[in-house]
Amino acid sequence: MTALVFIALALAGGLGAIARFLLDGAMGRRFQTAFPWATFTINVSGSLALGLLTAMAAGNVVPREWALILGTGFLGGYTTFSTNSYETLRLLGEKRYAASFANAFGTLAASVGAAALGFWLGGLA
Repeated sequence: MTALVFIALALAGGLGAIARFLLDGAMGRRFQTAFPWATFTINVSGSLALGLLTAMAAGNVVPREWALILGTGFLGGYTTFSTNSYETLRLLGEKRYAASFANAFGTLAASVGAAALGFWLGGLA
């Protein structure tokens, strides 16, 4: 990896984190519910994008360096498994067992499904 790719990867990670922060804030203001819809949306959309990007990189549609910068950098900064884990524990602490289960396993199922859909769509490119 060149120094330029390394710097771009780091900057992309920061931009992904900023995008997550902005989307989380916008959704939090618009949809004020106890269920963490913003984190769910962020993780599922990031998984879709990563699946798409991965398939396009595998098909040589996207250069390897760009896949690294966008996938590991931007999408790595954008998605957030740790926040999903925290919110699952928060819901458990509030004795919202169904919501906790839905958050943990619903996010996992939807994210894997979105990644598979993205990979399939990327294979069409």
